[in-house]
Amino acid sequence: MSAEKYYSKITEVQSKIHATQAVRIQQAAEAMASAIASGKRCYLFGSGHSVIPVLDIFPRYGSFVGFFPLYDPRLMWFNVVGPGGARELLWLERREGYAPVFLQSYPLEPGDCMLVFSHGGLNAAPIEVALEAKKKGLTVITVSSHANLRVARPTHSTGKALSDAADIAIDNCVPPEDALVDIGMPEGVAAGSTMAAVFIAMSLVAEIGWRLVGKGVKPVTFVSPNVPGIDKDHNPRVFEAFSKSLFSRNP
Repeated sequence: MSAEKYYSKITEVQSKIHATQAVRIQQAAEAMASAIASGKRCYLFGSGHSVIPVLDIFPRYGSFVGFFPLYDPRLMWFNVVGPGGARELLWLERREGYAPVFLQSYPLEPGDCMLVFSHGGLNAAPIEVALEAKKKGLTVITVSSHANLRVARPTHSTGKALSDAADIAIDNCVPPEDALVDIGMPEGVAAGSTMAAVFIAMSLVAEIGWRLVGKGVKPVTFVSPNVPGIDKDHNPRVFEAFSKSLFSRNP
């Protein structure tokens, strides 16, 4: 059955990430934990489907204050066609010059981190977010398909792909075509990049949380109300802590 094929393929991808990317994930987690422990920020960015791991990192149960997701509704589709649709988004994320304008609203500082997700790693928006963050002295961490770079040339005017702009470049270990299951047509089905990106994202959250505790910092963690012993006002305090950190720095 094709569902079983997908399970087998995505398990292979996750196993490959574990086998080949563990050191880079640990390096990224240390950089991000050190930033959070010192009162700095860990910004998160993705466009199109790559916004999904950003959405999944914070706010959600099991994550904590210190992550600052960057959401641009123009780079997230809310429709298939027409206003807010995929075609408009795909057009915009390939246009050079937009991302630096978008980032003007955020007070990026040396000592912060920027985590950028993009399966292909070739579109202008994620590349320029990474380049702009690098220019401002942030530690840049990227998650993309390194196999994609072996079959596709960078199209950005700098000649760079996303991983070229990184201090730490994590490979999502997904093949360039992304779709993992052959159903007897030239086109495959069932994408792997989202599962891979979220797997890496949660691996980072786990490792960062563990390292923060090791540094003597208790993460301010968003918790499911199903957890016994959690005060009713626990999660409101998490949002309050995030709000205070959000407005502690002027753009």
